[in-house]
Amino acid sequence: MKVCVYAICKNEEKFVERWYNSMKEADKVFVLDTGSSDGSVDKLKRLGAIVKQTEIKPWRFDEARNLSLAMVDKDADICVCTDLDEVFEKGWRDKLEKIWKDGTTRASYTFNWSLDEEGNPIVSFYSDKIHKRDGYRWERPVHEVLAYDGIEKRVFDESIVLNHYPDREKSRGSYLPLLELSVKENPTDDRNMHYLGREYMYYERWNEAIDTLQRHLNLEKATWKDERCASMRFIGRCYKHLNRPLEAEMWYLKALKEAPHLKEAYTELAIFYYENGEYNKALSLFKKALDIKKGYKTYITEWFSTDFSIYDFLSLCYYNLKDYDKALEYIDKALEISKDERVLNNRKVILENM
Repeated sequence: MKVCVYAICKNEEKFVERWYNSMKEADKVFVLDTGSSDGSVDKLKRLGAIVKQTEIKPWRFDEARNLSLAMVDKDADICVCTDLDEVFEKGWRDKLEKIWKDGTTRASYTFNWSLDEEGNPIVSFYSDKIHKRDGYRWERPVHEVLAYDGIEKRVFDESIVLNHYPDREKSRGSYLPLLELSVKENPTDDRNMHYLGREYMYYERWNEAIDTLQRHLNLEKATWKDERCASMRFIGRCYKHLNRPLEAEMWYLKALKEAPHLKEAYTELAIFYYENGEYNKALSLFKKALDIKKGYKTYITEWFSTDFSIYDFLSLCYYNLKDYDKALEYIDKALEISKDERVLNNRKVILENM
């Protein structure tokens, strides 16, 4: 099979070598550079990538992705779209060829969106940016998705792993106007309506976030309970920041009712009760979150439901209730996951009070 990687790039010089070394299992690597002013282009060419430079005005991610896909050889069997802050674990190409059968159009794999300092996944879900050469195009100005002009036949291997090491210094400034444009272009698109509401929340534009997330919940296409639950949690979060605790609690409870299979629904309501000094209510919900053993690998996953946070909060609740033995028990469970300095200091405080 002929396997090709394609990507877009702008000022990614510090990531180029690491990225290319994980992608070179492919037969060819194509990169569309959209205006780098650093050494990205020269470095990519030296390593062996096929690079084309173009400027996209006004900027849209879907147009950039489609232009980069257009660079890929027409006789490619498999196209692999990645970003330069992403790294495949070794052996991905062999695994991909083993699952790619006649008629396959698209493949899914494990995408570790965030990792802790030891390299353990914090937020992990399945992604699907591997596809056949013809029939696919990218749509939406931001949070772009692949669209296909036929009936898809998908394959999946969770042992194909792509790790994400984001550049924390890179601005997200373009996301909000592009999301607003996306919703304007397609006001019935439930996914980007949810994303827009979430983005308003990130910008602390609480009332706009609430209005937009409620619009998401009212869309006919908004049927996925996990995403609906997230919109409800975010509305609750906005009301909390507006110092309207009754509305916040109401929406957190709605979220829990919508998706009781998710840890996030229990955990965020439990954190709300903890912050309001209702420690017994919080304890009950944190423990119910721990009872959920099955992990759901979607982008809805929240870090506070997957790292040491639940054990940490349980310890804090018991400490405030002066049950120091239980506080010590749960803080030790938290420390089994992470040697966080604050948690280590909390352990010392608990011991001093025993």
